[in-house]
Parts: sequence; C-alpha cells; structure tokens
Amino acid sequence: MRSSIRLGSLLGIPIYLHFTFLLLLGVLSLSRLFSAGVAAAVGSLILISSVFGLVVLHELGHAMAARAFGIRTHDVTLLPIGGVARLERMPEEPRQEFWIALAGPAVNLAIAGLLAVWLVGTGGGAGVGASFAARLLSINLALVTFNLLPAFPMDGGRVLRAVLAKRMGSLRATEIAATVGKGMALLFFVGGLLLNPMLILIAFFVWVGAKQELMIARSRAWSGGARGISYPDQPRPGVVTVWRYPQDDQR
Repeated sequence: MRSSIRLGSLLGIPIYLHFTFLLLLGVLSLSRLFSAGVAAAVGSLILISSVFGLVVLHELGHAMAARAFGIRTHDVTLLPIGGVARLERMPEEPRQEFWIALAGPAVNLAIAGLLAVWLVGTGGGAGVGASFAARLLSINLALVTFNLLPAFPMDGGRVLRAVLAKRMGSLRATEIAATVGKGMALLFFVGGLLLNPMLILIAFFVWVGAKQELMIARSRAWSGGARGISYPDQPRPGVVTVWRYPQDDQR
C-alpha cells in the first residue's frame, strides 16, 4: 500500500503505518488538547495507540492462522478505520477461510479474558491503571462483536461466506455474502448519520470491498484462475478487519 511508513516487523511480518493514521492521531489529540487540556490529550493519544496495538494483534491472529494453512502474509498496514493484513493468496477451502476469519476476533476475546481475570484478581482495582484496563476490556469486546457482524468482507462476512460455500459453492456464497454486506453497509451509513460519522467511512469501505470481492469471485469462476487475497479491522467500536488482494496494493 502506498504512502505508508514501515514501523518494523512482528513474527516476521512487516508492520506499516499509513500516513492518514498520523493525521487521525493529530486531529484527535489537538481536539482533546483544546477542549480538555494537555493531560486529556496525552491520555487520548495513549488510548488510541493502545487500541491500534490491539488491532495489530488482531491482524497477526489472521496471519498466524493463515500461516498454519501454508499461506504467507505480505504485511500488515494500520489505517484510520483499522488494519489490513495482506495474504499472498486466497484460502483454498471454506474451512480455511472460516478459521482464518475467526482467528482475529479470537485474539481480542483472549485479551479481554486476560484483562477480566486481572481485574477480578485485583478486586476491580483502583486508579488510572484499573480504569485503563477496564476500557481496553470493553474495547476488545466491542472489536469482537463488531467484526463478527455479517458485513462481508469483514470477518463475520468471511465466516458467512465460508459456511455457505460448503453447501453451494464459492461463487454463489460470495454473491449472497456480498449482498448481505451491502445491506450492512447501508445500515452503517444510516448509523453514521445518526450516531458516529466514522461509521460512514466504514460503510463506504464495506460497500466497495463487497463489490470488489464479488467481481474477483466471478472473474475466478469464469477463468478458472487462482488469485491472491488480503485482510483490514478502529480506535472505537468501529474497528474493521478485512482481507485484500496484494496485486491491488503495490508499494
């Protein structure tokens, strides 16, 4: 993906930061600075950075599950609406896509469980540390819930397609999952108008992603060829996780 800064590597996978992510941090930090002061701005910056750290772990969950099936991950990129893990090729079987899609939310669920155990073990704790842990716990649960919505090509939509593909084939399953995904995109758009503008960006992403995935599935069905695939996942209950095709993202 163009216009990205390499942060380093984790588990042998390059991690990139898109420049728009820096704009997001700057805008939110300045907003908090002018509205609530320096301490609030620093706290907001730490929280957002921590949430995107969770997003990286989420994407690495996808990557490790893909690796178990012999599928390499080119890289992970952080975007304002979440993260993208680009896989070298599409999973060959529905069960592979099923487990790869669930691996990301499973990581967030595991982190939430560890935070819950820590909070219970410390009696709920007190002070800034406990409050921060409680917020991360709720954010992890929100990430799990949001990403499992059947909004193809998000994780839940991938799971839906994998389940359908076992009964009706990849193309028909993709057509149904894409239709459901577009329906969810419309709901996100309305939610964005009424609740959180970030949902409008996610709606656009899901709509375009579903359309592109359907075009690719039809192309593969007509040509009989095999193509690669890739994945994205937000600093609030709106973090997206999807897969994308490496040939579409040349750095």
